[in-house]
Amino acid sequence: ITPEMAPRGRIACISPWNFPLAIFTGQIAGALAAGNAVLAKPAEQTPLIAAAAVELLHRAGVPVTALQLLPGDGATVGAALTADARVDGVVFTGSTQTAQAIRRSMAEHLHPGAPLIAETGGLNAMIVDSTALPEQAVRDILASSFQSAGQRCSALRCLYVQDEVAPHLLAMLGGAMEALRLGDPWLLATDIGPVIDDQAARDIRAHVAKARREGRVIHEMRAPEGGHFIAPV
Repeated sequence: ITPEMAPRGRIACISPWNFPLAIFTGQIAGALAAGNAVLAKPAEQTPLIAAAAVELLHRAGVPVTALQLLPGDGATVGAALTADARVDGVVFTGSTQTAQAIRRSMAEHLHPGAPLIAETGGLNAMIVDSTALPEQAVRDILASSFQSAGQRCSALRCLYVQDEVAPHLLAMLGGAMEALRLGDPWLLATDIGPVIDDQAARDIRAHVAKARREGRVIHEMRAPEGGHFIAPV
């Protein structure tokens, strides 16, 4: 084993709420496979999924001494982990702003060689020109923009359409949006569920309201009453 491949020691894994099992377990598995012990800090919004996953990992044979669950919010638990000199590296998925805060804390408190593996937010674009099949483009726009209520770093954020095909495509897109159904995610008839919490709903509504004031809203649906639903816009 080369020095680069040798286990680091204790790795803090800080995961997001929008993939509360896949990213959570992916971070843990990678760190464990490399021979490290893991301090797993899930998002404060999804601790129960993380607790169930850790229980299953322990039952499957991962030693309790090699995997510990540390639920809590970022300002306390997360900040403490990234400022503790006993931590030998950090794996993080989340916002760019938080990743930068983690980097600053690690630089101040951790060993200079402690690695930070950070996967941060995306700004994803789609380009539709006159050679595209409109039905296929609209299908993919809907899936990328509104699947998981848009709460993915891989969600479509910028759509660029060739002028010659834009009117037809946007008309088709508006009609397809109207076919989407918001409601209880447990129901098979539901296409879009609520966003994660009240703070997320407020932030998105403020963003849409600003776009509406600027005359930039092209098509907007209505959200169900109650809950943290955000209609596709």
